[in-house]
Amino acid sequence: MRAEYDFRGGVRGKHYRAMQAGYTITIHEADGTTVVKDVIPKEGAVILEPDVRAYFPDSESVNRALRCLIPLLPKKLKTKAKKA
Repeated sequence: MRAEYDFRGGVRGKHYRAMQAGYTITIHEADGTTVVKDVIPKEGAVILEPDVRAYFPDSESVNRALRCLIPLLPKKLKTKAKKA
């Protein structure tokens, strides 16, 4: 990075909540055309907050920790259907 770039006021992760809803990328090609791509998070994607992310380098470490907690939870109860 160049010395003139000032990142002292930067906030890590300030856009991650908006990214969860998905976003659009517009690519301007050299020939003047544009390509628009919609990026939507995959079904079931979970976004970790920055303080939690520091402890889990990858999805396997998250899954391992959660599997250790599952036996401590009460048995899964059947949920009632929502009324329309």
